[in-house]
Amino acid sequence: MTDSAQPAQARPDRAEMDRQYNARETVPSFEAELARYQAESDRVRRDIPHQRDIVYDPVSGETLDFYPAAPGSRLFIWIHGGYWRALSKDDNAFAVRGLHDRGFHVAVVDYTLVPNADLDEIVRQVRTAVAFLAQNRDRFRIGPRPLAVGGSSAGGHLVGMLLAGGWTDRFGIPGDTIGVGLALSGIHDLEPLRHSYVNDFMQFDEASVDRNSPIRHIPAGSRATLLAAAGGDETAQFARQTRAYVDAWRAAGNRAELVDMPGFHHFDIALSLVDPDGTLARAVDAALPDPAIRPG
Repeated sequence: MTDSAQPAQARPDRAEMDRQYNARETVPSFEAELARYQAESDRVRRDIPHQRDIVYDPVSGETLDFYPAAPGSRLFIWIHGGYWRALSKDDNAFAVRGLHDRGFHVAVVDYTLVPNADLDEIVRQVRTAVAFLAQNRDRFRIGPRPLAVGGSSAGGHLVGMLLAGGWTDRFGIPGDTIGVGLALSGIHDLEPLRHSYVNDFMQFDEASVDRNSPIRHIPAGSRATLLAAAGGDETAQFARQTRAYVDAWRAAGNRAELVDMPGFHHFDIALSLVDPDGTLARAVDAALPDPAIRPG
């Protein structure tokens, strides 16, 4: 059989892709989950002193909130989800508590939402946020350790774009600036989304999928550690995306850990970061140990 006679690859079924990637429909009430995010975020802002609305990108005017720990502490940067078109740093402050209690500075980043920005611009903004913090270690009293970044869903995708190779030089920071990436329920291959309702508002084409799929931009021999997880109660596609990304990260000769999170769904997996003794907070802490703490 000649190449031209090969059967065409079947297109993914639209209804099935809609079901697989509609995370809101996997929980009884998305509104109740959002209310939990907001309530815990309100408590964090009340309990932990912080600096609000720091402009990290003069081009877009986008901002971040910074929750300082002791001078010289490590930094964890959190990037919210919402399919690039919803949510904000204001309802994602919940991600601060667990790692702040473990001695991290924490920054929570906003970015311009679709349709006011496309995905290329959103990626540029979050990379700018990392560069801004890395270049202002003295201002924020950030220690010399590499930075940790984390995010959920669309935020998990953006973590993957921060772990991608080839961008740090253009932003004026060393290639080993990021030491840990925590990708929760991340979308690391955008191609399936072209065949779902998400493409109705994202308008992906082949070129944008190629530019912005983290699984296609994995550096060989990265010094960063990938921590990736999908909740045990998530759809098969979210679980597959996470496993495939971990496998590809390892195949490139990099360190990766697939973190088991049984009993969690697409929204409360991120909310588990409120617990300093929870699986995710402990995993980040262990992957980026504080050199000031001597074992034993």
